[in-house]
Amino acid sequence: MVSVMRSCIQSILKLVNCLIGMVGIAMVLYSIWLIRVWEREMGGFPFFEDDDDFTPWFIYTFLGLGVALSVITCFGHIAAETANGYCLYLYMLFIFLLLMLEAGVTADVVLNRDWEEDFPKDPSGSFDQFKGFVRSNFELCKWIGLSIVFVQGLSFLVAMILKAIGPHPSYDSDDDYASDRAPLLKDVVHPPPYAVGNPVMGSRNNAWSIRITEKMNQASR
Repeated sequence: MVSVMRSCIQSILKLVNCLIGMVGIAMVLYSIWLIRVWEREMGGFPFFEDDDDFTPWFIYTFLGLGVALSVITCFGHIAAETANGYCLYLYMLFIFLLLMLEAGVTADVVLNRDWEEDFPKDPSGSFDQFKGFVRSNFELCKWIGLSIVFVQGLSFLVAMILKAIGPHPSYDSDDDYASDRAPLLKDVVHPPPYAVGNPVMGSRNNAWSIRITEKMNQASR
């Protein structure tokens, strides 16, 4: 029963982990598209700009978050497959830090009216386009964001449950096979122990002593 429950929880963790990975891959693909647009308009890649005021930080941030989500997904798949305690602890730590980062950004946007001034100017214009898309599709983006947060929280909860159940046993106890080995040992005949040394010739020595004694008695007569 426990093994069946463990397998189900591992499957659920893999499923929600794949959803997080899909979000990360989508962010990476979007970043690649932004890099392609930057290269077409500026004539070079955005990674070789030395001017800090001309750095497209939004592309860097989006690409970094996508790569981070992809790495967390790979690590979470390993943790779900092995159910190792250390892997699950690290996976839960990564998810917790990600949730704290998202909560901090959300709190800053909601509570701070001048939150746009906290971010530097993006020369690529991608940040302004992203803000315009979110504002024009606020309901859709809100539900997408809530779904992503829900999936991350669910993955944290499932990983915690899997950690409480524990990994698969690496070996079976001897009691499981005691009943199978017992009938084989009933008819086993153990060989007698071997003695190292001179062979015992007790019967021959006694007969020889009796003969010598008889001859001596006959000679004395």
